Amino acid sequence: MAVVATAGTTDFGSIDPLPAIAALCARHRAWLHVDAAYGCGLLVSRTRRHLLDGIEHADSVTVDFHKSFFQPVSSSAVVVRDAAVLRHSTHHSDYLNPRRAVAERIPNQVDKSLQTTRRFDALKLWMTLRVMGADGVGELFDEVLDLAGQAWLLLDADPRFEVVTRPALSTLVFRWIPPGTDAAAPAVTPDVTPAGVPGAAPAVTPADIDRANLHARKALAASGEAVVAGTTVHGRHYLKFTLLNPLTTTDDIAAVLDLLAGHAARCLNLGETLAHAS
Repeated sequence: MAVVATAGTTDFGSIDPLPAIAALCARHRAWLHVDAAYGCGLLVSRTRRHLLDGIEHADSVTVDFHKSFFQPVSSSAVVVRDAAVLRHSTHHSDYLNPRRAVAERIPNQVDKSLQTTRRFDALKLWMTLRVMGADGVGELFDEVLDLAGQAWLLLDADPRFEVVTRPALSTLVFRWIPPGTDAAAPAVTPDVTPAGVPGAAPAVTPADIDRANLHARKALAASGEAVVAGTTVHGRHYLKFTLLNPLTTTDDIAAVLDLLAGHAARCLNLGETLAHAS
């Protein structure tokens, strides 16, 4: 009946192969919906618009302007290729949108949505586009995507962290690991002996690393210095940057990474030496 493709997954920003999916839907006469809630900013990107190639074949598209269009919450839309399909959500009530109003061509949003009472959320987007234009919004989105690429380079070169994959959009999934350890092993031994503990360092298990990352995230939030998101990958706890502020710098990211490493190391009693090891 329908296929839902994703243009920007929540954790990794991954984009499904839209042209191939669109061709498959056309062959089988199936409805194609594209969830571009996160990746919709690519529509106005100056350098990465091609990543959404194929979305023009969708029958409907979800967009969240409060994500990659830099709008306050909430500002979202469902865009359909054929406006006539919206009739399926129309219900006429004499007190709200009588049928005579249709004949008189009186605009009524109830004819286009299940939602009745609503705020003027479209005003925020209208004002932004009037002041900045689509190109201005696209330039800002490209800046945060470039920043995500620079942040990946920081993480990939930092032995304190394991980063899952290069960012497809502006999210980075990573976790702290004691430098010199193999996080995939059942039990690992750090190169640095914990502060105040004589003799050999105790084994650090994957469960310990999970605990340290969870603690680092909570401690960072409690300090009021920064907030990072979290997720799981193959059952293990990871941290996540979602970069959507064009004013963020790589220095900001490096500072947050130092804070995370410090909190994580203290959780496992590994001390500041390990937290700042390179």
